Amino acid sequence: MQRRDFTKSVLAASSGLALATLPFTSCKDQMPAPKALPNNWIWIRPDTTWTDDQWKKQFALLKATGIDAILPQIWNSHNTLFDHPFLPVKDRWLERIIPIAHAEGLEVHAWMWSMPMNVPEMIEKHPDWFSVNRNGKPSHTDPAYVDYYKFLCPCHPEVQAYVASNVEALGKIEDLDGIHLDYIRQPDVILAEGLQPKYDIVQDKEYPEYDYPYSENCRNDFKEKHGIDPMDLGDDAPAHKEWRQFRYDAISNVVNNHCVPMARKYNKKITAAVFPNWESVRQEWQTWDLDAFLPMLYHKFYNEDIEWIGKHVEKNKKLLNNEKPIYAGLFIPHLEPQELEKAYNIAKDKGAQGISLFALSNFNEAFQKELKRILKA
Repeated sequence: MQRRDFTKSVLAASSGLALATLPFTSCKDQMPAPKALPNNWIWIRPDTTWTDDQWKKQFALLKATGIDAILPQIWNSHNTLFDHPFLPVKDRWLERIIPIAHAEGLEVHAWMWSMPMNVPEMIEKHPDWFSVNRNGKPSHTDPAYVDYYKFLCPCHPEVQAYVASNVEALGKIEDLDGIHLDYIRQPDVILAEGLQPKYDIVQDKEYPEYDYPYSENCRNDFKEKHGIDPMDLGDDAPAHKEWRQFRYDAISNVVNNHCVPMARKYNKKITAAVFPNWESVRQEWQTWDLDAFLPMLYHKFYNEDIEWIGKHVEKNKKLLNNEKPIYAGLFIPHLEPQELEKAYNIAKDKGAQGISLFALSNFNEAFQKELKRILKA
């Protein structure tokens, strides 16, 4: 497919969505109040080799333990597990399991990666779509940390339309309950403290190789507004208030002016997995007009104890002015089954509507029995 034709298909898929970078606005005054959401969720990395009967048994078990909604990963930046107009389709698994999950009383909220892109054809045809670090290195040639960290530029009009087109492709699936945004951010300029030893790094400040985005569109947009090329800021860039806020707003624009209107056009609920250290990934999610938020409160990544989960739930509720529900994301590998009750109660006591568990593959029999007991109590 020629680049010109591909771009046309993206724009067609996004139903005429405006390509110009829009000013940061909110849809709150235009959209109706969201419907009630489920209480307890679980992220699923699916096995497409399972039969319908296997999934039926799995979903029945999840419902019996107290799970109300599943978050199946259906786009991982390499291929999709649902019908898509131009991305590579590995399987139409999502369409297959929606009626099975619904029959067992579970809602289905499709989990899509948002800003990473690892499709070779897309990388070849659209190198200008990718985010650039402060050293001038684009993420598709010099990704930070791991090879799949090939993040797109949030300021590029075609990228904004592309992300919205993925939301639309999901929105067109009639019986899908909602759309769940993940990786709706930039690479971590500072990793969580507990993860830094894994990569044999110490990040005591914002180093240029991890500092994004400095792509041409972002630089030009900022220079037009403030008269400064951010690349000229050098090592002073992390302290520049306007440049920092500009990058928060760039991601918020993708969410509020592109993804949210598209989801609501198709009457889908829209949520996101978000970071507690949001500044480090340019993710000012408390300004997003989503229906709910699932902060990933993976306490050991931050060298913290279980009480930290409650502190962040409380902090997040204040950031949102208690206007939108929080579902505390719990990382099962960081917990013993007997610790689940403490984590659950701390989150609920501090204002969480419920919890979301990562992930199905870790949700063994011991955790299932414990969650069922907790919810019954």
